[in-house]
Amino acid sequence: MSEQVIRRQQEMNRSKLRTLVQVGMLGAAAGVLMNFEFPIPVLAPPFYQMDFSEIPVLVGTFAMGPVAGMLIELIKILLHFVLHGSTTAGVGEFANFVMGCAFLIPAGMIYRYHHRKTRTHALVGMAAGTICMTVVACFVNVFVMLPLYGKAFGMPVEAFVEMGTAVQGVVHNLFTFAVFIIAPFNLFKGIVISVIVTLIYKRIRVVLRGD
Repeated sequence: MSEQVIRRQQEMNRSKLRTLVQVGMLGAAAGVLMNFEFPIPVLAPPFYQMDFSEIPVLVGTFAMGPVAGMLIELIKILLHFVLHGSTTAGVGEFANFVMGCAFLIPAGMIYRYHHRKTRTHALVGMAAGTICMTVVACFVNVFVMLPLYGKAFGMPVEAFVEMGTAVQGVVHNLFTFAVFIIAPFNLFKGIVISVIVTLIYKRIRVVLRGD
């Protein structure tokens, strides 16, 4: 084996190790940020909480690709589950993972697989991710999360609809709950996360990629 081949193999090993370390660090950061949740009463009932844990996930996705982003998302969910447990036997955490992936995969694919990685590609990717996450969140909440939360807390689904009505008077069933509560909440979350990532990504890209 030539010296050049050995050197190339060593560089590949260092690159893989660097990527693993970065994925772990960003996953831990996302797990910490997930703890700082807060409601947005003008948009949704208080059991919907806003957090900024998707920021490290998206940053890692743009820097290292969608697969790395999914690993960061998984570490975030597992860390939160281990430290705080679950009120839905892990189903809520799984749904959170699915919605996070629905955000990062379109964003990462649109940005990562363009030859020229520009701010425009990042913005288009995050816009697509926000829309995808919103659609997935509507279906997951209506068909999985709300029924499960109802069983976990001994509440009929209609009780959640009533909470939605208190926020938006036009809510009177699960469909209108999805349209006027879940969709606006996730659109708002996606937009806020996208703006923050746009502002900070260029500043930390050099550190992550080692450019």
